[in-house]
Amino acid sequence: MPTKADRAGEIQRRYYTDIAGQYDSMHAHEGSTDRSNTVFVHALLRALSVRSLLDVGTATGLGMRNLKEAMPELFVCGVEPVAALVQQGIQDGNNLSFPMIRANGVALPFPDASFDAVCEFSTLHHVANPAAVVKEMLRVARKAVFICDSNRFGQGSRSARLLKLALYWTRLWPVFDFVRTGGRRYMVSEGDGLWYSYSVYDSFHLVARWADRVILIPAVKEKAKSWLHPLLNSGGVLFCAIKE
Repeated sequence: MPTKADRAGEIQRRYYTDIAGQYDSMHAHEGSTDRSNTVFVHALLRALSVRSLLDVGTATGLGMRNLKEAMPELFVCGVEPVAALVQQGIQDGNNLSFPMIRANGVALPFPDASFDAVCEFSTLHHVANPAAVVKEMLRVARKAVFICDSNRFGQGSRSARLLKLALYWTRLWPVFDFVRTGGRRYMVSEGDGLWYSYSVYDSFHLVARWADRVILIPAVKEKAKSWLHPLLNSGGVLFCAIKE
């Protein structure tokens, strides 16, 4: 009998299969194609002398194709679980720039410390268990991990942001999220398919234990309104973890 996670995964795969041909136009200037974020990643890759990079949830591979054009000396590999998105990337010729592998982020088909750096752009908020993916990213990374994703604590009105933070710290957020989603834990939207309420701060302690240095950069163009920045001021955050 299919589990709740199986049903959620099927909804997500069906969504991406249906929109594979329009994926890049629907998500133009988002995630790995958003230069306001990738400029920081590119700079850190150069500063850390990164020679190899794995992109988890590479979709059609357009973002990594752009990266390869900017840094031709860099070896890039992308993994993507949805067959239709991989096929679209092949059709668009993105695989001519770097290898695209159909694989799931919860079980990356690589040995420990295989890549200098591992990244993900707007993937974890589509995953039921983001910690499992992050653990795999840390396992195969040598120098750096880049997580560019949503931050629930920086979304909504000021009172809503504070309420979500309070619920999280009192460990009541899972109960609240369960109730508001009718027990599913996920929501479905026309523009983003199936998604979970995720914040890069959910992965903070896990990643910080691995890293020697952590850098948090707002991924959304919002003015800093308090010293709790970007925690309460940015709906998206670029989380850079560096192992020295």
